[in-house]
Amino acid sequence: MGAGLWSNTPVSPLETILRRIRERGPITAAEFMEVALYDPGHGYYARSAQRSGRGGDFFTSVDVGPLFGALIAVQLEEMWQRLGGGAFDLVEAGAGNGRLTTDILDAAAHDFPAFYASLAVTLVERSEPARAAQRLTLGPHASRLADSRVDLPSRVNGVILANELLDAFPVHVVAATQRGPCEIRVGERDGRLVEVEGELSAPARAELARLETPLPIGVRAELCPAAREWVRQAADALARGFLLFIDYGHEGRELHSGLHASGTLVAYRAHTAGAVGWLDDPGSNDLTAHVNLTAVRRAAEEAGLRTLGIVDQTYFLLALGLVERLETGDDRHAVSGRLAARTLIMPGGLGSTMKVMLFAREPAASPLRGLAGGRLT
Repeated sequence: MGAGLWSNTPVSPLETILRRIRERGPITAAEFMEVALYDPGHGYYARSAQRSGRGGDFFTSVDVGPLFGALIAVQLEEMWQRLGGGAFDLVEAGAGNGRLTTDILDAAAHDFPAFYASLAVTLVERSEPARAAQRLTLGPHASRLADSRVDLPSRVNGVILANELLDAFPVHVVAATQRGPCEIRVGERDGRLVEVEGELSAPARAELARLETPLPIGVRAELCPAAREWVRQAADALARGFLLFIDYGHEGRELHSGLHASGTLVAYRAHTAGAVGWLDDPGSNDLTAHVNLTAVRRAAEEAGLRTLGIVDQTYFLLALGLVERLETGDDRHAVSGRLAARTLIMPGGLGSTMKVMLFAREPAASPLRGLAGGRLT
């Protein structure tokens, strides 16, 4: 007989979700996502050391090649200089198996040996398989790894870096109707998961109250108290230094408008957004929603940080010297480098979709290099 047939222990995210619905009624989208993505035994991120790339379900800037990490290293070295040199904590949150940090360390060791020698690396990652792969991924840089952990450290002097982390936090889905706002919950019909309208949960109600303007009638939106709380925790952990977040999103006024009337929550499978519904086959798809840049900025500022800037990735990478790093010629290495650069800054692709957010707890200083001349589109 199949495993778990006579067991009281759920053996899949779907079983866990159905059990909760049958016990308590429809659950929030946030609870559904928490199980589907992070269930320790069967969640999407919990079962693999790496989910992006050619063999995964989506691409990130890291998958394009080492150029992205090399340019991040340029920005981090300037941060180190701003803080006066000395010991510098590099904390990557949502680090996966450590590929981005490895690219950063490769470049730092080659281009900035004094900075490299100052680094103490902490990789923060919920997935056990990914954490287990980190030292192997770091290779010759494993000696720089001070800690590999599930949660943020309590005190950081340096930088907390998060690339495409905020979009993966569970969200509450709400809709503005003629009868007032309601929450889209996950229910069951004939053994299948379905959307049902319900009363606002306490977290959703609190997040709605924080919006700058009410949701227009007919608009559906995602609210993410978990991301806001995580930003606060990151800010509280930062004794001195910077937060550097890179993700896709919009300012709140645009995100919660008719431009995104159907919301942005989507499932990714085989590099295709919406190939399956977000309720289909939980645990087998990436689930993501666009980041509310306004909410992130407010959370950082309410925690005492200063907003240095929010710009498109295109401008950030160009300001850090992307063009100067490209080789001329027709050999494979040079052509590959130019193709990677194009992918990272292409309008309508990663270049304009990804937003770079920088916050600081530091003495007043001139703008960081990566923010020079940048803007949001």
